[in-house]
Amino acid sequence: MIPFDFEYYRPASVMEAVELFQHLHTQGKSPVYYSGGTEIITRARRNLIQPRAVVDLKSIPECGVMEFHKDQLVVGSCVTLSVLSAANPFPLLSEASQGVADQTARNKITIGGNISGIIHYREAVLPLLLADSHVLIAGQEGMKEVSIHEVFKEHLKLNSGEFLVQIKTDRVYVSLPYFHAKKRLIGNVAYPLVTLAALRKDDQIRVAFSGVCAFPFRSAAIEQVLNDPTLSLKEKMDRAVAKLPAQVVSNAEGSAAYREFVLKLTLEEALDTLGGR
Repeated sequence: MIPFDFEYYRPASVMEAVELFQHLHTQGKSPVYYSGGTEIITRARRNLIQPRAVVDLKSIPECGVMEFHKDQLVVGSCVTLSVLSAANPFPLLSEASQGVADQTARNKITIGGNISGIIHYREAVLPLLLADSHVLIAGQEGMKEVSIHEVFKEHLKLNSGEFLVQIKTDRVYVSLPYFHAKKRLIGNVAYPLVTLAALRKDDQIRVAFSGVCAFPFRSAAIEQVLNDPTLSLKEKMDRAVAKLPAQVVSNAEGSAAYREFVLKLTLEEALDTLGGR
């Protein structure tokens, strides 16, 4: 159980949510936005956070949409990973979502919550980085649409009182050739050693990673190496690992050296699948 009392609110519009958050903030109630709530509940039970007010976003119509509008796939931030995977509007995104936690958890976890969370895997963001998606963000100054690359740098960088409303992806990306692999030490629900997502567009392979470093990322430097036709496969693997943006994770799932080994094998699979050898 959560060992403290809090107020619960369920606004019906974007601006009502923003205004409510600001009002609660000025009252010193440390409000949090809530969609699936799995991470918030877990952290609150452990007394890692103590919000005195929760603003539930699930009744906001814009946060629950999942549709193609003109030439874009629009997914609301409160769409659960289970619903997204079942609808399968973007196969790579569906596959990445299916790899998160287990089915029971995915019935609650939303795409917005996964992207906005603090746990360092956040695998649902990988296809969005590859597809140069845009995000719609609400805050005190209204709504703004920006490239995901502007606001996702190791984590989703939102100002106080802002929340993710929608994710928009150009239709051309949803049908591109893709590769996805999630490598675990054992079992099907353990934390991953390496998660790799890749797309092939205009004869160039794009790659994004989770589990390798302490944050999910897409790397232009690694993509340049993998798409260099003058390099041998071994050179590509060695240089790709050398271009990682941060220290390789070493934990109970696997040492840094073992992760590098698994990463190279997974990159080879991606190149085999997408014709990048």
